[in-house]
Amino acid sequence: MRPHSHRLRTAFLAAWWTAAAPLAAAEIPIATAAGFAAAVLEAGPGDVLILRSGTWADARLAVRCSGSAEQPITIRAERPGTVVFSGSSRLSVAASHVVVEGLWFRDPTGEEAIELRIDTDDSRRAVAHDCRITQCAVTADLPEDGADTSSRFLSIHGSRHRVDHCVFAGKRRAGPTLVVWLEHGVEAGHRIDHNHFGPRPPLDANGGETIRIGDSHTSLVRAGCLVEHNLFERCDGEAECISNKSTGNTYRHNLFRKTSGALTLRHGDDCRVEHNAFLGEGAAGTGGVRIVGSGHAVIANHFAGLRGDDHRSAVCMMLGIPHSPANGYAQVREARIEDNTFFDCEHNVLIGMRGARKATLPPEDCVIARNCIDTRRGPAFDTRCATDGITFADNETGIAPAAAPAPAGPDGPVGPAWPR
Repeated sequence: MRPHSHRLRTAFLAAWWTAAAPLAAAEIPIATAAGFAAAVLEAGPGDVLILRSGTWADARLAVRCSGSAEQPITIRAERPGTVVFSGSSRLSVAASHVVVEGLWFRDPTGEEAIELRIDTDDSRRAVAHDCRITQCAVTADLPEDGADTSSRFLSIHGSRHRVDHCVFAGKRRAGPTLVVWLEHGVEAGHRIDHNHFGPRPPLDANGGETIRIGDSHTSLVRAGCLVEHNLFERCDGEAECISNKSTGNTYRHNLFRKTSGALTLRHGDDCRVEHNAFLGEGAAGTGGVRIVGSGHAVIANHFAGLRGDDHRSAVCMMLGIPHSPANGYAQVREARIEDNTFFDCEHNVLIGMRGARKATLPPEDCVIARNCIDTRRGPAFDTRCATDGITFADNETGIAPAAAPAPAGPDGPVGPAWPR
């Protein structure tokens, strides 16, 4: 090869490699909402947008740029917990592979503090996918000023998001603290884990859920969400601490402490509630699991010190409405209540709770088996309907354990690591 040909080939390969190589990720310091709006227009995979510490009042941040699975775009506090959004501040994301880390929304006054969507229509292009909200906080410390509008701390749209190691506390206005919105034909597949929820004071009306997944219109949509290793503490907003209104969700290894409400399988089918601990600690209205619909499994949970009744019994199986509308009460069918422990509960298993005048259908093709039920405070089963459709097998009742077994719960710390 001639010398000049070799030099040309080397130069060509160097130019090709430079063009093909990905641009180096950048760390971009940002001090204002206007600066964020300018920076986010240029952000690309791997970039880190670092928000300056301080109070960001009434800041509206919108993210439409996407990262990749290997190189997400990260929006991060300069120091975790020192970037405080106040007033009507809102972070909206309609992109993919975006990580939000270390932000604090304090006393929010808007309809949402964080939403994984920007536009108001139902276009898929307006929602986010494969994003993560981590080490963040949304809290309310000030009394509400009588606002009667509904709000959410976090609205989740799209698919495959993770919300982890966050704290959501103090919500007083109507509306779920965290709500998952579903779309027909799309499995959400979100993971909500290692968060601290609560306290939330009583709302004295519907709409005070801590988590709601779906609604009556999407109750037959398979959401496929996983809610695990969270702490729910004094989440007293209403009778439904968690309102499940979709199909195929799993709730496991969560700890409910002094929560005046229940994990309610209100609409939808085929959900699993397993290895959770419901510890009432003698607080009024504390409940366990309420069951409506088909194919649910309540397995290996620990119920202790609960003082709720009726809807807030340790386990409550509802009566169904014949040909129930979507927002009614579907008959309980093929439910499994197995291997649970009930210790020092005011009301253990209630069968046949009527939630509507037209509700007459008793549970059908259900199994209640291998549960250990302490009956010192009340009977093992409060039956208010026929139980021909239930198989009872190998339940141990009337014997109080010498000590309550160690409850299940989170496998590690919950909430953000930074002090609040």
